[in-house]
Amino acid sequence: MLDISIIREETDRVKQAMRDLYDEDALARIDLIVDLDAQRRALVQEVDGMREEKNKTSKIIGQTRDPQERQTKIDQMKKLNANLEAQEAKLREVQEQLTEQMLYVPNIPAADVPVGPDEEHNVIVREEGDRPTFDFEPLAHWDLGPMLDIIDFEAGVKIAGSRFYVLRGAGARLQRALIQFMLDLHIDNHGYTEVYPPFMVRGEMLVGTGNLPKFGDNLYRDIEEDYWWIPTAEVPVTNLHRDEILAPGTLPLNYVAFTPCFRREKMSAGRDVRGIKRGHQFDKVEMVKLVEGDDAVSDAALDALIEEAADVARALELPFRVVQMCTGDLSFVAAKKFDIEIWAAGCGEWLEVSSCSSFRSFQARRANIRYRPEKGASPQFVHTLNGSGLALPRVMIAILENYQLENGTVVVPEALRPYMRGIEVIEPPLPAADGD
Repeated sequence: MLDISIIREETDRVKQAMRDLYDEDALARIDLIVDLDAQRRALVQEVDGMREEKNKTSKIIGQTRDPQERQTKIDQMKKLNANLEAQEAKLREVQEQLTEQMLYVPNIPAADVPVGPDEEHNVIVREEGDRPTFDFEPLAHWDLGPMLDIIDFEAGVKIAGSRFYVLRGAGARLQRALIQFMLDLHIDNHGYTEVYPPFMVRGEMLVGTGNLPKFGDNLYRDIEEDYWWIPTAEVPVTNLHRDEILAPGTLPLNYVAFTPCFRREKMSAGRDVRGIKRGHQFDKVEMVKLVEGDDAVSDAALDALIEEAADVARALELPFRVVQMCTGDLSFVAAKKFDIEIWAAGCGEWLEVSSCSSFRSFQARRANIRYRPEKGASPQFVHTLNGSGLALPRVMIAILENYQLENGTVVVPEALRPYMRGIEVIEPPLPAADGD
């Protein structure tokens, strides 16, 4: 959530930011927000004045001995109370309307974010690693997986429907190995603290991270209780410190978590329908940072976050590139965002495996996460950041497609072999012996 004072005092700058984001809905809300804020402030002043008058009248009543005069003051108090209750109700209504409108306004892009309407205007920052070359036509994972009997698309559809699949044997082990490897890397090499959060949260947690109310249609929820399946570990992990004031010296906080993630994928209808690129359920290792509320501090934390995510691709010897998102391709909550994309030789495309974002104080205002810079200082909002480290199953795709051999087998990356219980090459199953 934006600071209301910024919308009030820098209205033109906020409107221009909405234009840069190509968010016409948010742009249309700004004038209404300014008007509601003016109404709210006027009502606050009026209500405060009436409360002060009520306190004065109450004291006068207590000091008045003349019965007639006392009754007159009591009648005045009753009328004042009725007017005060009416204005307090009006203030609550205006405040609710103001809050509702502000929940639909996205974050303001940082000054160094390139302006553009869509992904075509994103900027490739750098590319690392050599793309593999083959003496044969490399297969896509949707062919390799069934051949190796490690991905079963038909079973997934039978059990749950489209965009679901089943991992079998070495495929399931490979995914488990990747999760353990990533967690160990971030804990041992990057100094993160591992947490194991709930996979379901209350709705207000999703409001805190900016998923609700705007993106409710893309989330799964329990119809009887206020439980929502998380779209990413960012939601429960960020909310670990909801409604807290962190003591001096607490920051920075670095958390890493593995969770399954659940998304309806309505926004991606018709895209990436083959294979396991995009599903309603997938696994992810997520990194979350809470740092001091200073742009320079959070920019440095973002640079570190990008490198920590990239270290996974480097360790797996997967070619990758870093791409800065333009304004039209930013997420709702991000002030700036960089994607890490890895090359998949069979698909012949770059696959996003991490979005590393700085939210400045946007999420912290919604979740009310603050800190004291020093003892006795006024609380300030933290800055939050998050990035995948990395997201599955696209890492699985890149491994299968980049490490494949002409005979249909797949070499296990060296970094994963300690986690694969001796499996160095994933091979097709032996043909079943004919029975007599």
